[in-house]
Amino acid sequence: MEYATRRHDIDAYRLNFSGRGGEYFRVWIVNVLLSIVTLGLYTPWARQRTARYFYDHTMVAGSPLEFTAPLRKMVFGFLIFALLYVAFKIASETGQDTAVALFILAAAVLAPYFWGSAMRFRLASTRWRGLQLHFAASWKEVYLASWPLFVMAALWVAITFGFDLVAPQALDLPSDGESDVFSELPAMNAAAWGLVAVGVVLSVLCIIRIEFNYKSLLVLRGGIGNQGGRWKPVYGNFVRIWLATLGVLLAGAALAAALAVGVVLAAQMALGSSRGLGAMVVVLMLLAGLAGVLGLIVATAPARAYREARMFQLIWSNVGLSQIARFKCQLRPWAYVRLRMKNLLLTGLTLGLYRPFARTSEYAMKLDSVTLHVKGGLDQLVGQLGRQQDALGDVLADAVGLGIVG
Repeated sequence: MEYATRRHDIDAYRLNFSGRGGEYFRVWIVNVLLSIVTLGLYTPWARQRTARYFYDHTMVAGSPLEFTAPLRKMVFGFLIFALLYVAFKIASETGQDTAVALFILAAAVLAPYFWGSAMRFRLASTRWRGLQLHFAASWKEVYLASWPLFVMAALWVAITFGFDLVAPQALDLPSDGESDVFSELPAMNAAAWGLVAVGVVLSVLCIIRIEFNYKSLLVLRGGIGNQGGRWKPVYGNFVRIWLATLGVLLAGAALAAALAVGVVLAAQMALGSSRGLGAMVVVLMLLAGLAGVLGLIVATAPARAYREARMFQLIWSNVGLSQIARFKCQLRPWAYVRLRMKNLLLTGLTLGLYRPFARTSEYAMKLDSVTLHVKGGLDQLVGQLGRQQDALGDVLADAVGLGIVG
């Protein structure tokens, strides 16, 4: 339950999610069935119903959030995205290489615009106690924050040209049909592999940087009224989380490999005395395939959950609203990892029907770990923000953006 405490004129409010898995299951199953029947055309309505359910049950200082996005904008955004995707698939399937290259180039150039539009739409569609959030970053700020995307693209163009110099044979694909791409990999020399390694490392650093830039820009240029966000994390914090995640991934991969080897060895021992060698081979192949799928889940799921929890904890312990409000987070990453693994197991055993229960439980664990600290009292804060609300800014924010709400 949500509660408030006072200390030195600072009120503390624990955030709370009041939803339940059984309630959300009814929303989710209707969305799934109607999306299937309409071949995906129901997607905007499904997203709106999902967003409204989670917003309506997200309690901040005793008041729920409101999702006010117009459905027509969500439908328009969905149709634009669907048409572009269909056009890209047609171009790629019919061998129109020039058109495909133009699509990829346009996607790279417009990616910052799409992100900025989505953030404007999402925040402008969020209200709390009648106050509307906003994202005030200019397009210049959005594109300046997107510099790692362009650096990464230029990097791989440079690496491609580098291959021409140090290992031109690495770019020659077999044409006789008797060999495959993998048979050509050993022809790459040490310099070529060095280029690939440098490209991968620098690309990961660029991905981390773009995540840092976007999250910091969203907090610093987002807000309510004339009060902007406050941001304390630094880029090094993000790098350390990714390095820790890599350690979890390697540990998970080692465990998955051990499990796969154990399954195969156990099957060999159990079927070793069998007279039907062909049947044994089939069973071993099936078990190996199953072990591979389970191994992939075991190897990656804990790492993804760990990174998600650590990032959530870092951000929500180091952000606030100007000097009048701040957040603190007490999420325990390994508890979240255990919850994620349990949810994956139950979702698999129920053929996906446990998914809504999994989603609500994970959302609740994260939200319930956050506490809002308000300086000077909540009523004073709301009154101050209400006087600062910029009506013109609200209208402009409502008019901009593609309605892609997940």
